[in-house]
Amino acid sequence: MNTSTPASSVATRTVAALLFALPLFALAADPLPSWNEGPTKTGILEFVQTVTTPDSKGFVAPEARIAVFDNDGTLWSEQPGYFEALYAFDEIRRMADQHPEWKDRQPFKAVIENDHKALAEAGMEGLVEIFMATHAGLTTDEFRDNVQRWLSTARHPTSGKPYTEMVYQPMLEVLAYLRSQGFKPYIVSGGDTGFMRVFAEEVYGIPPEQVIGSSFVTQYQVKDGKPSILRTAKIAHNDDGPGKPVSIDSVIGRRPILAFGNSDGDLQMLQWTAAGTGPRFMGLVHHTDAKREWAYDRDSTIGRLDKALDQAKQQNWTIVDMASQWRHIYPFESGANEQQP
Repeated sequence: MNTSTPASSVATRTVAALLFALPLFALAADPLPSWNEGPTKTGILEFVQTVTTPDSKGFVAPEARIAVFDNDGTLWSEQPGYFEALYAFDEIRRMADQHPEWKDRQPFKAVIENDHKALAEAGMEGLVEIFMATHAGLTTDEFRDNVQRWLSTARHPTSGKPYTEMVYQPMLEVLAYLRSQGFKPYIVSGGDTGFMRVFAEEVYGIPPEQVIGSSFVTQYQVKDGKPSILRTAKIAHNDDGPGKPVSIDSVIGRRPILAFGNSDGDLQMLQWTAAGTGPRFMGLVHHTDAKREWAYDRDSTIGRLDKALDQAKQQNWTIVDMASQWRHIYPFESGANEQQP
């Protein structure tokens, strides 16, 4: 009598066992491999587990799992200047031949001649004028094409890398982890909405409808029989500071349960998130790594972190010390992606 088990039955049981084990493998995989072990990493994982476990007292339905992230200094670097400002300066230089009057007119003259002192003296009014010249008077398609062209050729002045590679590997992992757990992440940043939408989906996995930023007044027009949306030289919304919770309320319509920022411009967004009921997670990326990135906070003119840092300590929000808590900063660092699940 033959008592051996048919090969097909063995194969079936093997496949069944593997299918049963896959969820366990997924749980065992580290979703945040670029984060060093410690309270911050544990806090992120425990918060997500709390709000996604059905029998947990802190369970949050998937539709309410809203997470918001600042962009500059939170998802990608912002030194030696905001990348969108560096784009605007490059655009002024590119357009200079079409505007000979700029050679003798500030602040354009300062940009063309790379005169940092004169540019600083022009102040915020000068920067606004530069942005109006490079961001307005264009259709949304024209502006998108300009940004795409710049991103494909421009290189960061320090690293020599494309700007879209100057993103934080640990934060990419947070975004991926949250999505895998039913969260809907949004970018809520002071940058121009149209500028960020060009790269947000490819770089962060965040689609254009989940990108909220500052915006210009736009208007519909038909030119030469072709409909388009014109970006006018008038600011519609400044999505910084108190403007962030306003836009979150008007665009999303739900209060976030998780928020990440890095500067005082994110304070009100963090406060708005913290003021809700149930489990909340508020995080600040603290730039403390002068060797691998930059070290700055209270005295910086870019990404100033002062009042928000104090309140984070007082309210026991999570402060991410980049130097000690991030194993890798950028995806292009050696070994940065080797442990990705």
